[in-house]
Amino acid sequence: MTDAPQETVQDAQPTRRPEMRVRPTAPIVPQANVSGNALMLVIAIMAFLACLTFGAVSMVRATAASWQSQISREITIQIKPDDELDMEKALVDARDLALTFTGTRDGTIVDKTATARLLEPWLGEGLNLDELPVPRLVIVTIDEQSPPDFVAMRAALAEKIPQAFLDDHRTWVDRLVAMARTTAFIGTGVLVLVFSAMVLTVIFATRGALSGNRHIVEVLHFVGAEAGFVASEFQKHFLMISLKGSVAGGVLAALFFLIAGFWQGRSIATPQSDQATALFGTFSMGLTGYLGIAATIVVIALLTTLTARFTVMRTIHEIDLIRSDPSRTDQLPDT
Repeated sequence: MTDAPQETVQDAQPTRRPEMRVRPTAPIVPQANVSGNALMLVIAIMAFLACLTFGAVSMVRATAASWQSQISREITIQIKPDDELDMEKALVDARDLALTFTGTRDGTIVDKTATARLLEPWLGEGLNLDELPVPRLVIVTIDEQSPPDFVAMRAALAEKIPQAFLDDHRTWVDRLVAMARTTAFIGTGVLVLVFSAMVLTVIFATRGALSGNRHIVEVLHFVGAEAGFVASEFQKHFLMISLKGSVAGGVLAALFFLIAGFWQGRSIATPQSDQATALFGTFSMGLTGYLGIAATIVVIALLTTLTARFTVMRTIHEIDLIRSDPSRTDQLPDT
């Protein structure tokens, strides 16, 4: 008799419904719809070229500045051989005379062995300087901040030693400055071309994404989504693509300079390393160069993102214009 009421109470209790699960939302721009891998590869290549150009320009400018500093610290007195001239005495007299001027610090006479070593790349080994009319050199170190009076020094040398010629290297300094400026100008031009190509690539990629997802954009507009919201979704998508591509390209460029610097350090005093050093300088950018590569990565990512946003906003504006005028529906692109 006691079991019946209990069964009645159990039947009266409402049955619990299963908990509702919220379906995870998918991104508005499908990841697989926009060919991200191809665009990422293009951005990586352009980032690599941009960082490589930036590093090369920085390296050449640093090398030119180093050469300019070294040249501006020294002047050269060249004494031509003569039958009536005591070369060794003339070298000593020229050094002593140069050191009497204010602004000079030290003087070094380049001996016959060092002179023959300078001429070996052109005339070969085993030179006998007594049989060749080879000029001898005196290298004078000067104060860069307050250099001596070169005009007065040149006149004094010409009066005491007519065979002596003073070279203050101004011509070489001017050429180095011109070379550094030309290199920087060319590098800037290459960077502008790379960035321009990247902007055009992103524009076409964004337009392709919009063409493939025009129905999504139209539905969002129909339900009241603002253009800024749609543009931000595309902006996030291209930001991730540009970050991955630009970081990959920047890291490859940094590794290139690290490997080149390691190779140059391991092959010091070899013909290959000497030629590379003479042509390109030291493959070392320092902290400033690597910070520049990082800044280039950020600029590429921001430029790609802003380009995508501008392109999306303009395309949505064109869609609104076409919707406001049904007679222009023939201008809609094929999907």
